[in-house]
Amino acid sequence: MLEYKVLGSDPSKEYVIFLHGIGGSVNIFFPQMKAFRKSFNIIVVNLPGHKNSPSVSSYKETFSFKTVTDEVLGVLDDLGVEKAHFVGISLGSVVIQHVLSTAPHRVQTAVLGGAITRINLLAKFLLVLGTMLKNVTPHLYLYSLCARILMPRKNHKESRDAFIHEASQMKREDFLGWYNIVYSVPDTFTHVNENAASVPKLYITGEGDHMFRDDVMKDTRHMPNTSFLLLSESGHVVNLDKTESFNKLAISFIQSEGQMDLTDVTEEVINSNH
Repeated sequence: MLEYKVLGSDPSKEYVIFLHGIGGSVNIFFPQMKAFRKSFNIIVVNLPGHKNSPSVSSYKETFSFKTVTDEVLGVLDDLGVEKAHFVGISLGSVVIQHVLSTAPHRVQTAVLGGAITRINLLAKFLLVLGTMLKNVTPHLYLYSLCARILMPRKNHKESRDAFIHEASQMKREDFLGWYNIVYSVPDTFTHVNENAASVPKLYITGEGDHMFRDDVMKDTRHMPNTSFLLLSESGHVVNLDKTESFNKLAISFIQSEGQMDLTDVTEEVINSNH
């Protein structure tokens, strides 16, 4: 069972489950807790290989996004929650895409921050470079290098430092276990359109997310029940770079089942297909 914590048990409130990215933890959602607890019961989860959750090497089957999805749904089963709102950041959003592809009936709405829908040429180059370096360098060095390439701007520093700090507590075998499945990220997106057409989905990407921004914008443009928002002065980790805007957008989207009002954050949104 994954390590998780539940905040709130009000039977009149729906559940929101938060999923972090590789090297992160439930701590990266601290800026969301106060805002979301006003309206929802919250489930925060440490994914495999993070904090006190099982190591990626502890599973009998080969570690994959299916493994992670089964574990996340196992948390909901353990709590007796049939359906929840999902909020993810980076590879947490990739996990949500796999949930949408394989178990859409468990998802009320999905908010996918810093999402990844394909591995472009630059990302492939970095993965190949990382594969060459991973056996001869400390894993934290490799993670720090990737974080600095992914979040290079001055206004990304807080997010970058937060993830590097969290990743410093991750074991080498766990980091490499996640690194090795990054190649399969596009597979998680393949069936979202056909299997989760009825699920309201919101992709929130920072205008400074140079690695994945354009692909996500293009890939989500004609998807049913899907909105894409590009936030100004934000990078890959949008929930930390633009906390107030992210919270307003995500909460409005969830509460409205996809029919959100952008009035309060219009100045932050520089591109929208909503």
